[in-house]
Amino acid sequence: MNGVSKPPTGGLWDYLRLMRVSNLFTAVADVAMGYFLVRPDVTPVGGFVLVVAASCLLYSAGMVLNDVFDIARDRRERPERPIPSGRIAWTTARRLGWSLWVGGLMCGWAAGYWPPSPPLAWRSGVVALGLALGIVLYNGVLKATAAGPLMMGTCRFFNVLLGASLGLPFMGPHLMGFGPHHVNAALGIGLYITGVTYFATHEAGISRRAALAAAVGLMVLGITVLGWVHRTITEFGAVELTLSEPFWWLLLAMLAMTIVRRCLVAVVRPEPLQVQLAVRHALWSLIMLDAAVVLLVRDLYSLGIVALLIPTMILGKWVAST
Repeated sequence: MNGVSKPPTGGLWDYLRLMRVSNLFTAVADVAMGYFLVRPDVTPVGGFVLVVAASCLLYSAGMVLNDVFDIARDRRERPERPIPSGRIAWTTARRLGWSLWVGGLMCGWAAGYWPPSPPLAWRSGVVALGLALGIVLYNGVLKATAAGPLMMGTCRFFNVLLGASLGLPFMGPHLMGFGPHHVNAALGIGLYITGVTYFATHEAGISRRAALAAAVGLMVLGITVLGWVHRTITEFGAVELTLSEPFWWLLLAMLAMTIVRRCLVAVVRPEPLQVQLAVRHALWSLIMLDAAVVLLVRDLYSLGIVALLIPTMILGKWVAST
């Protein structure tokens, strides 16, 4: 499954699989990227910890509720998953999912009011609420529709803005105090994940080549939109950038090439294993895309984002990404 090794057995590992813990660090990378767009360092520590906790809890809630809502389908297509196999009771998973959801929402609201709270302290709670509602809409209503991947991308959009919500309100053109460069970064990540989600739509069966190719195009569009961050930061951000625009585009092009190359293997051979491996590569590459944006504005903090690949890859040996 997804090219992972035979996993250890035991109750804890079943819960880690249920929460797709190997992907959890991609959510941390998103929220940290948003945070470093507006903050020069990890202060206040309490606020940073709370937005990261909110992101982790809400992401985990989304993964658990995904399997709770998908129990009938998983019994047919993935009977080895923790809930359909009976290793975790459906009622237990449901309670866990909603508890994580509430905990994430509470951390999101608390982050903005951690002293010294920024102006528009309510923004972190409102963004966390948007993310939380998006998770419910995706899992409960939209997942089986064409709008499902778009909602998944919207959740990632909110996740980036959750980190950026702890900054000072932007004084120029803005959306709830978020400047064009903040929205640009969030939109690029959201479009990229929308493409990844479309790519993964039929990963348990045989995917259509045309649909996979279109999804790859959407991923590339997301990376291209992310590339505009350099221009929007230059115009609106008032932050000294570490890379010139040509080098920035070269960096993104190299990252895009590795993603597209792996996805094209699945386009040529659209069987489940190849599609799942491509999805895993695309998800893990999200950490590198986030790190690239942080490199633009905060230098060494980008190494901390890249370091998230270590637990992601270690846990990914035993815990499937999708």
